[in-house]
Amino acid sequence: MAKPFEFNWRKTVPDALLKGGVFDCWDEETSTLEVNCLVKVDEYGFFIYWKSDGREGEVLECSQVNDIRLGLAPKINDLKAIAELEQRGSGTLESRTVTICSGLDLVNITYTPMIARDAETAKVWVEGLRSITLNIKANNVCPMTQLKKHWMKLCFMVNPSGKIPVRSISRTFASGKTEKMIMQCLKELGLPSGKFDEIEPSAFTFDKFYELYHKICPRTDIEELFKELSGGKPYLTTTQLIDFFNERQRDPRLNEILFPFYNSNRVSQIIATYENDKEFIEKGYLNLDGFCRYLMADENAPVFLDRLDIYVDMDQPLAHYFINSSHNTYLTGRQFGGRSSVEMYRQVLLSGCRCVELDCWDGRNEDQEPIITHGKAMCTDILFKDVIMAIKETAFVTSEYPVILSFENHCSKFQQYKMSKYCEDILGDFLLKRPIEGVPLEPIVPLPSPNQLKKKILIKNKRLKPEVEKS
Repeated sequence: MAKPFEFNWRKTVPDALLKGGVFDCWDEETSTLEVNCLVKVDEYGFFIYWKSDGREGEVLECSQVNDIRLGLAPKINDLKAIAELEQRGSGTLESRTVTICSGLDLVNITYTPMIARDAETAKVWVEGLRSITLNIKANNVCPMTQLKKHWMKLCFMVNPSGKIPVRSISRTFASGKTEKMIMQCLKELGLPSGKFDEIEPSAFTFDKFYELYHKICPRTDIEELFKELSGGKPYLTTTQLIDFFNERQRDPRLNEILFPFYNSNRVSQIIATYENDKEFIEKGYLNLDGFCRYLMADENAPVFLDRLDIYVDMDQPLAHYFINSSHNTYLTGRQFGGRSSVEMYRQVLLSGCRCVELDCWDGRNEDQEPIITHGKAMCTDILFKDVIMAIKETAFVTSEYPVILSFENHCSKFQQYKMSKYCEDILGDFLLKRPIEGVPLEPIVPLPSPNQLKKKILIKNKRLKPEVEKS
């Protein structure tokens, strides 16, 4: 490519993750242990990838990672494997295990445990991975960045000999394309094109992948637009680009001061960034390739990436905001006869939710522990105290703004006392138990603002009717 990529969403990857560390990785699907894996994170923070001798490269996409935990994953139950792992390092297995939780939704979570040689290494990786995952901007990047991610993933998923199988490339473009056509495109680019051939990663550059992409998936829509604007010429002039950007590309609803109209200086910068031909740059021309790369770049991301940060005033009363809320948070599926899970509270809070619901009922067992379930709907139940513990651990991982616990309280007075005790003991200083200084809870006085309530957990509890409570 003519110019290096500039990512305005990029987070700095800690040096320890770039250099890599040696871990033993547990494969949940095959229930096998892969030892002495060199685990790394790429410089852009796209992937966590690892490989051991004689094995294929493994990749986890950071945008699909929703939690990093210190300790064993719940699905490791092979006692023989655990015994082997305990002998391969110093310190307890719990303190050395980095568990990566990933998935495309909040219910089907995959746990990938990586066991370090010592507790200090595990701690560094937990903190480092948490700093680069849960990156909302990285999940809304432009098509060009997505192409770079596809290319990098192919380069990481090498076979045991360290080469890229041609079949991996054909699978990448499999949707609606024949394998024969993909092999022909590889041949035209001077790359190995046999079904069982392999490609050296050094030969499979991003430029080659980009050319391959346009051969297999040509952007005919952009080509037709280019022909329409250029009148059949092989370039667009500065004047034509100014007209296109202002009249067709720019949203007319935008503020003209914050988002000024394009002029010749701005267009010259775009040409200098995306045009490959030096002669065209000097004349103020942009060819089809440069025009295509501009439209696919971060400047034309699907959303304004800066709007994914906190950009509004957070000093207004709490009641002035829409709050990201979850109904029947504990359910993993159906409202009737469905399964309840403590994990759901972790997942919704990690995904940005700020208000969760707890349907509280008297426990059925002799210990009389309060439970959470969908009352009279034959759903499974979970312990109230386990949910409070999960909320404490994940409430402020992705945001410091307040979390509201919405109690639908069906418990007796005795079990309500146990609930309040759990909230006080487990949540500690996070729990808001008295009015914020200077903001009394009185009529007409506005509620405190999100900034005033940072790292505070609020309880919204509907009391039982007096006659019900008495009974």
